[in-house]
Amino acid sequence: MRTQFKKKRFWSRWVVPVLSVACFSYFGFHSWSGAYGLNSAEALEIRRAELSERLATLTERRQHLERKVLLLSDGAVEADMLDERARFLLNVAREDEVVYFN
Repeated sequence: MRTQFKKKRFWSRWVVPVLSVACFSYFGFHSWSGAYGLNSAEALEIRRAELSERLATLTERRQHLERKVLLLSDGAVEADMLDERARFLLNVAREDEVVYFN
């Protein structure tokens, strides 16, 4: 009975450590400088501030429009509001009126 012993190659013991270091390096690099990494936190904060300012502006505009709709839709339409909308939609003015354009 004869057995053969295979000689272990030199590089076979370094496969797992090299792959581990490569994976740690890859994920470490992207956690530091990736799109959602630590370096991009400042850019995300600036974007958050811009969007919160835009949200405040849009909220104010929405409240203004809701007030106008409430005046038009509560059953008893105010005469001034009806007159203003009719003149705006029909593009009509009397001879004795002054019209200001925005």
